[in-house]
Amino acid sequence: MIPELSAADSLIRIPPGVDVPITARVRALIDTAEFRRLSAVSQLGLVSLVYPGATHSRFEHSLGVYHAALEFLGQLARDERFRALVAPADAELFLAAALLHDLGHWPYCHPIEDLRLPSVPDHELFANSFLLEGEVADVLRHDWGVNPRDVVTLLSGKPTDAKSKILSSLLSGPIDVDKIDYLSRDSLHAGVPYGQNFDRSRLIKSLCLNAAGDGLAITDKGKTAAEMMVFARYVMFSEVYWHHAVRSATAMLQRAFFLTHHQLDIDSLFRLTDGPFVEQWRATAGNGPAKELLDGLFGSTRKLYKRVAQFSLFEDAELYSRLTRRPYAWLANCAEHFATVLSRAVGRIIAPHEILFDAPPAQLEVEFEIDVYFAKQHAYRKLGEISPMVRTLAREQFDDYVKRVRIFAHPRVVDDLRSLPNLMELLTEAILRTG
Repeated sequence: MIPELSAADSLIRIPPGVDVPITARVRALIDTAEFRRLSAVSQLGLVSLVYPGATHSRFEHSLGVYHAALEFLGQLARDERFRALVAPADAELFLAAALLHDLGHWPYCHPIEDLRLPSVPDHELFANSFLLEGEVADVLRHDWGVNPRDVVTLLSGKPTDAKSKILSSLLSGPIDVDKIDYLSRDSLHAGVPYGQNFDRSRLIKSLCLNAAGDGLAITDKGKTAAEMMVFARYVMFSEVYWHHAVRSATAMLQRAFFLTHHQLDIDSLFRLTDGPFVEQWRATAGNGPAKELLDGLFGSTRKLYKRVAQFSLFEDAELYSRLTRRPYAWLANCAEHFATVLSRAVGRIIAPHEILFDAPPAQLEVEFEIDVYFAKQHAYRKLGEISPMVRTLAREQFDDYVKRVRIFAHPRVVDDLRSLPNLMELLTEAILRTG
């Protein structure tokens, strides 16, 4: 009853050799200007400064998520409780939402969102201007028979009934269509094995509903595949997304945006693709402190700030807790105080923008916990209860393991700072000054 599950008109080949079935109404969506824009918005942004192959687009990722959504529906259609709750029209709504889930992303979206500035909308809300009016909205109404507001609600609303909770869990949860795609796709393009080392097919074939019938679960046959996905996610964060050089670039971008955001036309800037976005931003930055940061990221020569110190919850719990999940304005202020303290210690001026703090943001990653169904015992148990590895990463906060606090400095001052024997004492002084 759903064309995309039975009779595709054509195929689009995406890495790694996957044929994505395309119907006329899917083609109508991906050919809109709003969706085509995603072909020039990088999925991983600054990661390509460290892993040069990681230049794939959100367009490619969105097709991968849509393909995963088809696989999820194909498996869950075997579940009687799923079929009783989710009608074909609901499944079509889910497919459209999966395809359009990244429509509101702008270049370098996540690092900018992490600043939590009042002038910066959540990308889910920013997507509303693309979804509720214009060409995408017209295609949803006329070709899909879907109310665009229902797509918005599914992507950003708070589900209350069992059906909505199920569909929401397929889009955002411990095992969802987004993670299934981005872990393996990001790993592939970065040229590392970490995100590809889980059995995707086995995991999808184990999908079922949880005991309450309002969310996703897996059968015991998918337990090992789920464990491997947990570990894949952990290692991808540790070695790719939070690689120290990637985080240096991220800290530079965040400080540059913080310094210039009040000068920027946010609404028009966020509608641009990568190249025009950077060009307009650099023009607005002029010759101020942000220029040096942006030149180091996007100029003819890469000049990343160097790591002076780093620590996790387990290396220095007190300092970690004092710097982590702080408002960005506080972190920037503390870094400026640190620059002042360091200037006195080394006997020469260190400019405020030459010291950057990078710390875990207030927004936490989704914790990985999911029900496992044992058919022979007709019983559900939490994956964390039957897996020591998952128990550690689900009950201990995932972020505390992979997201370190790091202090970066401009290359011209880094040697002076590394030679200071009392660097941590000076850092503590700066924190106390900040209050």
